[in-house]
Amino acid sequence: MVTQDQKTKAETFLKLHTQKKILVLLNSWDPGSSKLIEAAGFKAVATTSMGVSASLGYPDCQKIPFSEMTDAIKKIASIVTIPVTADIEGGFGNNIDEILSCIGKIIATGIVGINIEDSVNLNPNLVEIPEFCERLQAIRGLSDTLGFHLVINARTDVFLTSAGAPEGRLKHAIDRGNKYREAGADCIFVPGVWSRDDISTLVKEIAAPVNILANPTNAPFLPPSVAELEELGVARLSLGASAMKAALLLLKKIAGELLADGSYNTLYDALTPLPEASKAYAMATGTPIQNSTRVVGSSSTP
Repeated sequence: MVTQDQKTKAETFLKLHTQKKILVLLNSWDPGSSKLIEAAGFKAVATTSMGVSASLGYPDCQKIPFSEMTDAIKKIASIVTIPVTADIEGGFGNNIDEILSCIGKIIATGIVGINIEDSVNLNPNLVEIPEFCERLQAIRGLSDTLGFHLVINARTDVFLTSAGAPEGRLKHAIDRGNKYREAGADCIFVPGVWSRDDISTLVKEIAAPVNILANPTNAPFLPPSVAELEELGVARLSLGASAMKAALLLLKKIAGELLADGSYNTLYDALTPLPEASKAYAMATGTPIQNSTRVVGSSSTP
């Protein structure tokens, strides 16, 4: 059952896609990162499927058991007060009935939006347009039946998977984007696009809000800044799994130095200044922020 609070948050989240100011989403992967993102001042929380999966020890591409994914999303949706949109990859199903069953369970977690993509395990052979549109229509139908406007962010992986000839990818993405919009999508997500010219063309040619990904791990160079993307008319910006990967890399560096040299320089640098580390902990746990030179939650060790 969809609650009134969920319906209200969905309306709020949808409106954030049509305002002049770009919607910026820093993707989360667990309750703590989600609470920190909310405390930092973001207007919504967007999960990263890769991040959620990694936090539970699974690789990306729907390798995580669906029940564990829904449990993780439910914990995130229940611990923050702002709208939550969930990355559900390809929908965790092989046909419309299976996908609808999964989405019904995802909606029941309290989320107000989803990302759903047209590739299977990032295979360049994308789901055929009519089939993917049929899925979107079915999802929108389910949402309407529940008396609730689920915000659908339809992702096309034309660029991310290098589907088709390079010279035809921009047109291919535009064609898919417009058809997905007609099928019921609220926003079109085109990851893997970096140049101002391509982004500008997507915004002009797709008759829907456009979501751009800023993830350095998938890019030859960084896309335009938030201000530049807003000027180009981009409606939504997300960072994907990059923040989660950055956190894991930091842990790896700390571990490497500790084992190789027995020193703590990387750890100390990351905790400097200590009051900011304490503040980050407090934001992630919802505890009072303390102005201390000790890390909140630490033992007697300074």
